[in-house]
Amino acid sequence: MALRFPPQSKTPTPPSPHFPLRPPLPFCYELSVRSTVLKDISRLVVKLGTGVLTDSRKQPDLDQMEQLVAQIAAQRKAGREIVLVTSGAVGAGMGVLGFEARPKELAELQACAAVGQSRLMTTYENLFSKFGLHVAQVLLTHDDLEHHERHLNARNTLIALLDRGVVPVINENDAVSFTELKFGDNDKLSPLDASHMPADQLVILTTVDGVIKGFGTDSARLLTMVERIDDSVEGLAGGTLSATAVGGMATKIQAAKIVTRSGIPLVIASGRKPTVLADILSGAEAGTLFIPQTDKMPGRKRWIAFFHHPKGTLIVDDGAKKALREKGRSLLPPGITRCEGDFAKDEVVRICDEDGTEFARGITRFHSVQIADRQLPREEVVHRDDLVIL
Repeated sequence: MALRFPPQSKTPTPPSPHFPLRPPLPFCYELSVRSTVLKDISRLVVKLGTGVLTDSRKQPDLDQMEQLVAQIAAQRKAGREIVLVTSGAVGAGMGVLGFEARPKELAELQACAAVGQSRLMTTYENLFSKFGLHVAQVLLTHDDLEHHERHLNARNTLIALLDRGVVPVINENDAVSFTELKFGDNDKLSPLDASHMPADQLVILTTVDGVIKGFGTDSARLLTMVERIDDSVEGLAGGTLSATAVGGMATKIQAAKIVTRSGIPLVIASGRKPTVLADILSGAEAGTLFIPQTDKMPGRKRWIAFFHHPKGTLIVDDGAKKALREKGRSLLPPGITRCEGDFAKDEVVRICDEDGTEFARGITRFHSVQIADRQLPREEVVHRDDLVIL
Protein backbone atom coordinates (compact mmCIF):
# COMPACT_ATOMS: atom_id res chain seq x y z
CA MET A 1 0.00 0.00 0.00
CA ALA A 2 1.65 3.22 -1.17
CA LEU A 3 0.43 6.22 0.75
CA ARG A 4 0.90 9.71 -0.62
CA PHE A 5 -0.08 13.07 0.76
CA PRO A 6 -2.54 15.11 -1.31
CA PRO A 7 -1.76 18.77 -2.04
CA GLN A 8 -2.06 20.84 1.13
CA SER A 9 -5.29 22.73 1.50
CA LYS A 10 -5.17 26.53 1.78
CA THR A 11 -8.22 26.48 4.01
CA PRO A 12 -7.18 27.06 7.64
CA THR A 13 -7.72 24.11 9.97
CA PRO A 14 -9.19 24.76 13.42
CA PRO A 15 -6.49 24.45 16.10
CA SER A 16 -6.25 21.33 18.24
CA PRO A 17 -7.44 21.94 21.81
CA HIS A 18 -4.30 20.28 23.23
CA PHE A 19 -1.66 21.61 20.84
CA PRO A 20 -2.47 24.93 19.18
CA LEU A 21 -1.07 24.37 15.69
CA ARG A 22 -1.24 21.34 13.39
CA PRO A 23 -0.32 20.64 9.76
CA PRO A 24 -2.91 21.81 7.22
CA LEU A 25 -3.77 18.29 6.06
CA PRO A 26 -7.40 17.53 5.21
CA PHE A 27 -8.89 16.04 8.36
CA CYS A 28 -10.87 13.29 6.59
CA TYR A 29 -7.76 12.18 4.66
CA GLU A 30 -5.72 11.83 7.84
CA LEU A 31 -8.43 9.82 9.58
CA SER A 32 -8.69 7.56 6.54
CA VAL A 33 -4.95 6.88 6.50
CA ARG A 34 -4.83 6.26 10.25
CA SER A 35 -7.79 3.90 10.08
CA THR A 36 -6.11 1.95 7.26
CA VAL A 37 -2.66 1.72 8.84
CA LEU A 38 -3.87 1.03 12.39
CA LYS A 39 -6.65 -1.44 11.69
CA ASP A 40 -6.60 -4.96 13.12
CA ILE A 41 -4.00 -4.25 15.81
CA SER A 42 -3.90 -7.35 18.00
CA ARG A 43 -0.37 -7.22 19.46
CA LEU A 44 0.83 -3.90 20.80
CA VAL A 45 4.14 -2.82 22.33
CA VAL A 46 3.81 0.25 24.57
CA LYS A 47 6.92 2.08 25.73
CA LEU A 48 6.68 4.40 28.74
CA GLY A 49 9.45 6.94 29.23
CA THR A 50 10.91 8.11 32.50
CA GLY A 51 9.35 11.54 32.07
CA VAL A 52 5.79 10.21 32.14
CA LEU A 53 6.44 7.85 35.06
CA THR A 54 8.21 10.01 37.65
CA ASP A 55 7.41 13.24 39.46
CA SER A 56 9.56 16.28 40.21
CA ARG A 57 11.15 14.39 43.13
CA LYS A 58 12.38 11.64 40.76
CA GLN A 59 9.97 9.23 42.44
CA PRO A 60 7.32 7.14 40.65
CA ASP A 61 4.23 9.28 40.04
CA LEU A 62 1.59 6.87 41.29
CA ASP A 63 -1.42 8.78 39.96
CA GLN A 64 0.15 8.99 36.51
CA MET A 65 1.19 5.34 36.55
CA GLU A 66 -2.31 4.32 37.60
CA GLN A 67 -3.95 6.08 34.67
CA LEU A 68 -1.44 4.54 32.25
CA VAL A 69 -1.98 1.06 33.66
CA ALA A 70 -5.74 1.60 33.42
CA GLN A 71 -5.38 2.37 29.71
CA ILE A 72 -3.21 -0.69 29.11
CA ALA A 73 -5.58 -2.91 31.10
CA ALA A 74 -8.54 -1.66 29.03
CA GLN A 75 -6.79 -2.69 25.83
CA ARG A 76 -5.86 -6.06 27.32
CA LYS A 77 -9.49 -6.61 28.35
CA ALA A 78 -10.51 -5.73 24.78
CA GLY A 79 -8.52 -8.76 23.60
CA ARG A 80 -5.26 -7.16 22.54
CA GLU A 81 -1.92 -8.60 23.60
CA ILE A 82 0.15 -5.94 25.33
CA VAL A 83 3.89 -5.85 25.93
CA LEU A 84 5.03 -3.02 28.18
CA VAL A 85 8.54 -1.60 27.82
CA THR A 86 9.18 0.63 30.79
CA SER A 87 11.80 3.10 31.83
CA GLY A 88 11.92 4.57 35.31
CA ALA A 89 14.18 2.21 37.28
CA VAL A 90 17.16 4.54 37.34
CA GLY A 91 14.89 7.51 38.00
CA ALA A 92 13.17 5.76 40.91
CA GLY A 93 16.50 4.70 42.36
CA MET A 94 17.89 8.22 42.10
CA GLY A 95 15.25 9.51 44.47
CA VAL A 96 15.97 6.79 47.01
CA LEU A 97 19.73 7.27 46.87
CA GLY A 98 19.53 11.06 46.91
CA PHE A 99 20.75 11.94 43.41
CA GLU A 100 19.43 15.20 41.95
CA ALA A 101 20.66 14.45 38.42
CA ARG A 102 21.35 11.25 36.54
CA PRO A 103 24.74 9.90 37.75
CA LYS A 104 27.61 9.72 35.28
CA GLU A 105 29.55 6.91 36.97
CA LEU A 106 28.58 3.42 35.83
CA ALA A 107 28.53 1.93 39.34
CA GLU A 108 26.20 4.70 40.57
CA LEU A 109 23.88 4.18 37.59
CA GLN A 110 23.78 0.47 38.30
CA ALA A 111 23.09 1.08 41.98
CA CYS A 112 20.16 3.35 41.09
CA ALA A 113 18.83 0.74 38.67
CA ALA A 114 19.12 -2.08 41.21
CA VAL A 115 17.23 -0.13 43.87
CA GLY A 116 14.69 1.36 41.49
CA GLN A 117 13.80 -1.76 39.47
CA SER A 118 12.33 -3.64 42.43
CA ARG A 119 10.29 -0.60 43.43
CA LEU A 120 9.09 -0.18 39.85
CA MET A 121 7.93 -3.80 39.51
CA THR A 122 6.19 -3.77 42.89
CA THR A 123 4.24 -0.72 41.77
CA TYR A 124 3.25 -2.33 38.45
CA GLU A 125 2.22 -5.56 40.16
CA ASN A 126 -0.04 -3.69 42.59
CA LEU A 127 -1.59 -1.52 39.89
CA PHE A 128 -2.29 -4.29 37.36
CA SER A 129 -3.71 -6.56 40.07
CA LYS A 130 -6.56 -4.05 40.52
CA PHE A 131 -7.68 -5.06 37.03
CA GLY A 132 -7.20 -8.79 37.59
CA LEU A 133 -4.03 -8.91 35.47
CA HIS A 134 -0.69 -10.52 36.20
CA VAL A 135 2.67 -9.06 35.16
CA ALA A 136 6.05 -10.68 34.49
CA GLN A 137 9.40 -8.97 34.76
CA VAL A 138 11.66 -9.48 31.72
CA LEU A 139 15.12 -7.91 31.94
CA LEU A 140 17.13 -7.90 28.72
CA THR A 141 20.52 -6.79 27.47
CA HIS A 142 21.60 -6.25 23.89
CA ASP A 143 23.51 -9.54 24.03
CA ASP A 144 20.26 -11.40 24.75
CA LEU A 145 18.79 -10.19 21.47
CA GLU A 146 22.01 -10.41 19.44
CA HIS A 147 22.77 -14.05 20.27
CA HIS A 148 20.49 -16.05 17.96
CA GLU A 149 19.46 -18.84 20.36
CA ARG A 150 18.81 -16.40 23.22
CA HIS A 151 16.98 -14.15 20.76
CA LEU A 152 14.59 -16.96 19.88
CA ASN A 153 14.27 -18.10 23.49
CA ALA A 154 13.34 -14.60 24.65
CA ARG A 155 10.68 -14.44 21.95
CA ASN A 156 9.26 -17.84 22.93
CA THR A 157 9.07 -16.74 26.57
CA LEU A 158 7.22 -13.55 25.67
CA ILE A 159 4.77 -15.44 23.46
CA ALA A 160 4.11 -17.97 26.23
CA LEU A 161 3.34 -15.14 28.67
CA LEU A 162 0.99 -13.44 26.21
CA ASP A 163 -0.79 -16.73 25.52
CA ARG A 164 -1.62 -16.93 29.23
CA GLY A 165 -2.92 -13.39 29.48
CA VAL A 166 0.12 -12.03 31.33
CA VAL A 167 1.48 -8.53 30.63
CA PRO A 168 5.28 -8.77 30.14
CA VAL A 169 7.06 -5.75 31.62
CA ILE A 170 10.39 -5.34 29.85
CA ASN A 171 13.33 -3.20 30.86
CA GLU A 172 17.02 -3.17 30.13
CA ASN A 173 19.02 -5.10 32.72
CA ASP A 174 20.67 -1.87 33.80
CA ALA A 175 22.03 -3.27 37.07
CA VAL A 176 24.55 -5.45 35.21
CA SER A 177 24.65 -4.09 31.66
CA PHE A 178 27.52 -1.89 30.56
CA THR A 179 26.83 -0.97 26.95
CA GLU A 180 23.12 -0.28 27.34
CA LEU A 181 23.60 2.12 30.25
CA LYS A 182 26.34 4.03 28.52
CA PHE A 183 25.06 4.07 24.93
CA GLY A 184 21.45 2.93 24.80
CA ASP A 185 18.00 3.39 26.29
CA ASN A 186 14.49 1.97 26.01
CA ASP A 187 13.79 4.04 22.90
CA LYS A 188 16.16 1.55 21.24
CA LEU A 189 14.93 -1.49 23.16
CA SER A 190 11.23 -0.94 22.39
CA PRO A 191 11.52 -1.04 18.56
CA LEU A 192 13.77 -4.08 18.85
CA ASP A 193 11.13 -5.79 20.97
CA ALA A 194 8.41 -4.82 18.51
CA SER A 195 10.46 -6.18 15.60
CA HIS A 196 11.55 -9.21 17.61
CA MET A 197 8.07 -10.62 18.20
CA PRO A 198 6.88 -9.10 15.77
CA ALA A 199 4.16 -6.71 16.99
CA ASP A 200 1.43 -5.06 14.96
CA GLN A 201 2.22 -1.62 16.36
CA LEU A 202 4.61 0.29 18.63
CA VAL A 203 3.43 3.22 20.75
CA ILE A 204 5.99 5.42 22.51
CA LEU A 205 4.37 7.55 25.20
CA THR A 206 6.38 10.56 26.28
CA THR A 207 5.96 14.06 27.73
CA VAL A 208 5.22 15.79 24.40
CA ASP A 209 2.45 15.42 21.86
CA GLY A 210 4.72 13.98 19.18
CA VAL A 211 7.27 15.34 16.71
CA ILE A 212 7.11 19.12 16.76
CA LYS A 213 8.27 21.28 13.86
CA GLY A 214 9.61 24.64 15.01
CA PHE A 215 9.63 23.60 18.67
CA GLY A 216 9.86 26.62 20.97
CA THR A 217 8.83 29.12 18.28
CA ASP A 218 5.57 30.91 17.47
CA SER A 219 5.22 28.77 14.33
CA ALA A 220 5.48 25.45 16.19
CA ARG A 221 3.19 22.72 14.92
CA LEU A 222 2.69 19.02 15.45
CA LEU A 223 3.57 16.66 12.62
CA THR A 224 0.64 14.29 12.74
CA MET A 225 1.98 11.93 10.08
CA VAL A 226 5.39 11.00 8.63
CA GLU A 227 5.56 8.93 5.46
CA ARG A 228 9.31 8.91 5.00
CA ILE A 229 12.10 9.63 7.47
CA ASP A 230 14.50 11.95 5.66
CA ASP A 231 17.04 14.56 6.70
CA SER A 232 14.33 17.16 7.31
CA VAL A 233 12.53 14.89 9.78
CA GLU A 234 15.74 13.91 11.54
CA GLY A 235 16.63 17.59 11.80
CA LEU A 236 13.59 18.15 14.02
CA ALA A 237 14.88 15.77 16.68
CA GLY A 238 16.72 17.01 19.72
CA GLY A 239 18.08 15.48 22.88
CA THR A 240 16.64 15.84 26.36
CA LEU A 241 17.17 18.22 29.24
CA SER A 242 15.57 15.86 31.76
CA ALA A 243 17.58 15.08 34.87
CA THR A 244 16.39 11.45 34.88
CA ALA A 245 16.02 10.53 31.20
CA VAL A 246 18.35 9.90 28.29
CA GLY A 247 17.77 10.20 24.56
CA GLY A 248 14.98 12.56 23.65
CA MET A 249 13.26 12.81 20.27
CA ALA A 250 16.43 11.84 18.38
CA THR A 251 16.34 8.28 19.74
CA LYS A 252 12.62 8.06 18.98
CA ILE A 253 13.27 8.93 15.34
CA GLN A 254 15.85 6.14 15.26
CA ALA A 255 13.20 3.82 16.74
CA ALA A 256 10.87 4.83 13.92
CA LYS A 257 13.51 3.83 11.36
CA ILE A 258 13.71 0.33 12.82
CA VAL A 259 10.03 -0.45 13.13
CA THR A 260 8.87 1.15 9.87
CA ARG A 261 11.55 -0.82 8.00
CA SER A 262 10.13 -3.90 9.74
CA GLY A 263 6.64 -3.06 8.44
CA ILE A 264 5.35 -1.89 11.83
CA PRO A 265 3.65 1.50 12.42
CA LEU A 266 4.83 3.73 15.25
CA VAL A 267 2.95 6.45 17.10
CA ILE A 268 4.75 8.90 19.37
CA ALA A 269 2.24 10.62 21.65
CA SER A 270 1.72 12.22 25.03
CA GLY A 271 1.42 9.83 27.96
CA ARG A 272 -0.36 12.53 29.97
CA LYS A 273 -3.63 12.08 28.06
CA PRO A 274 -5.94 9.61 29.85
CA THR A 275 -7.45 8.33 26.57
CA VAL A 276 -4.38 8.35 24.36
CA LEU A 277 -4.23 4.59 23.69
CA ALA A 278 -7.92 4.36 22.88
CA ASP A 279 -7.61 7.40 20.61
CA ILE A 280 -4.64 5.93 18.75
CA LEU A 281 -6.20 2.50 18.27
CA SER A 282 -9.50 3.96 17.09
CA GLY A 283 -7.69 5.85 14.32
CA ALA A 284 -8.40 9.24 15.87
CA GLU A 285 -5.90 12.08 15.64
CA ALA A 286 -3.32 11.51 18.36
CA GLY A 287 0.43 12.03 18.28
CA THR A 288 2.72 11.51 15.29
CA LEU A 289 2.10 8.43 13.15
CA PHE A 290 5.06 6.97 11.23
CA ILE A 291 3.83 5.02 8.21
CA PRO A 292 5.49 1.58 7.85
CA GLN A 293 7.13 0.34 4.69
CA THR A 294 5.02 -2.13 2.78
CA ASP A 295 7.78 -4.70 2.20
CA LYS A 296 7.96 -6.21 5.68
CA MET A 297 11.45 -7.53 6.37
CA PRO A 298 11.63 -11.27 7.21
CA GLY A 299 12.62 -12.25 10.75
CA ARG A 300 16.17 -13.37 9.96
CA LYS A 301 16.83 -10.20 7.97
CA ARG A 302 15.54 -8.09 10.89
CA TRP A 303 17.89 -9.94 13.21
CA ILE A 304 20.88 -9.17 10.95
CA ALA A 305 19.91 -5.54 10.36
CA PHE A 306 18.94 -4.34 13.83
CA PHE A 307 20.10 -6.68 16.57
CA HIS A 308 23.87 -6.50 16.19
CA HIS A 309 26.73 -4.18 16.94
CA PRO A 310 28.64 -4.66 13.64
CA LYS A 311 32.18 -5.90 14.25
CA GLY A 312 33.79 -4.32 11.20
CA THR A 313 33.28 -2.67 7.81
CA LEU A 314 33.65 -3.70 4.18
CA ILE A 315 34.11 -0.84 1.70
CA VAL A 316 32.86 -1.72 -1.79
CA ASP A 317 33.10 -0.10 -5.19
CA ASP A 318 30.21 1.35 -7.17
CA GLY A 319 29.76 -1.79 -9.25
CA ALA A 320 29.38 -3.97 -6.18
CA LYS A 321 27.00 -1.48 -4.58
CA LYS A 322 24.79 -1.52 -7.66
CA ALA A 323 24.87 -5.33 -7.82
CA LEU A 324 23.84 -5.61 -4.17
CA ARG A 325 21.16 -2.90 -4.16
CA GLU A 326 19.61 -3.24 -7.60
CA LYS A 327 20.24 -6.85 -8.63
CA GLY A 328 20.05 -8.74 -5.33
CA ARG A 329 23.49 -10.27 -5.77
CA SER A 330 25.93 -11.62 -3.19
CA LEU A 331 29.11 -9.70 -2.32
CA LEU A 332 32.14 -11.15 -4.13
CA PRO A 333 35.85 -10.45 -3.39
CA PRO A 334 36.56 -8.25 -6.46
CA GLY A 335 33.99 -5.68 -5.30
CA ILE A 336 35.69 -5.09 -1.94
CA THR A 337 38.15 -2.19 -1.98
CA ARG A 338 38.98 -2.08 1.73
CA CYS A 339 38.39 -3.94 4.98
CA GLU A 340 38.24 -2.18 8.37
CA GLY A 341 38.13 -3.66 11.87
CA ASP A 342 38.97 -7.01 13.38
CA PHE A 343 36.18 -9.55 12.97
CA ALA A 344 35.72 -13.29 12.76
CA LYS A 345 33.88 -15.49 10.32
CA ASP A 346 30.08 -15.47 10.77
CA GLU A 347 30.01 -12.01 12.39
CA VAL A 348 27.89 -9.09 11.19
CA VAL A 349 29.69 -6.30 9.36
CA ARG A 350 28.70 -2.98 7.83
CA ILE A 351 28.85 -2.67 4.06
CA CYS A 352 29.66 0.87 2.94
CA ASP A 353 30.25 2.64 -0.36
CA GLU A 354 33.48 4.47 -1.11
CA ASP A 355 32.10 7.65 0.51
CA GLY A 356 31.74 5.75 3.78
CA THR A 357 27.92 5.60 3.70
CA GLU A 358 26.52 2.39 5.14
CA PHE A 359 23.88 0.92 2.83
CA ALA A 360 23.81 -2.74 3.89
CA ARG A 361 24.75 -5.22 6.62
CA GLY A 362 25.58 -8.87 6.36
CA ILE A 363 27.19 -11.95 7.87
CA THR A 364 30.70 -12.44 6.54
CA ARG A 365 31.94 -15.90 5.56
CA PHE A 366 35.60 -14.98 6.11
CA HIS A 367 37.53 -13.30 8.89
CA SER A 368 39.06 -9.84 8.47
CA VAL A 369 42.67 -11.01 7.99
CA GLN A 370 41.70 -13.20 5.04
CA ILE A 371 39.78 -10.36 3.42
CA ALA A 372 42.44 -7.70 4.04
CA ASP A 373 45.22 -9.95 2.72
CA ARG A 374 43.11 -11.05 -0.28
CA GLN A 375 43.40 -14.69 0.81
CA LEU A 376 40.01 -15.53 -0.64
CA PRO A 377 38.66 -18.03 -3.14
CA ARG A 378 36.29 -16.60 -5.73
CA GLU A 379 33.14 -17.20 -3.72
CA GLU A 380 30.71 -15.10 -1.75
CA VAL A 381 32.14 -13.04 1.10
CA VAL A 382 28.58 -12.18 2.11
CA HIS A 383 25.85 -14.35 0.61
CA ARG A 384 22.67 -12.56 -0.44
CA ASP A 385 20.67 -14.69 2.02
CA ASP A 386 22.80 -13.21 4.82
CA LEU A 387 22.65 -9.62 3.55
CA VAL A 388 20.20 -6.80 4.24
CA ILE A 389 19.89 -3.58 2.27
CA LEU A 390 19.19 -0.74 4.72
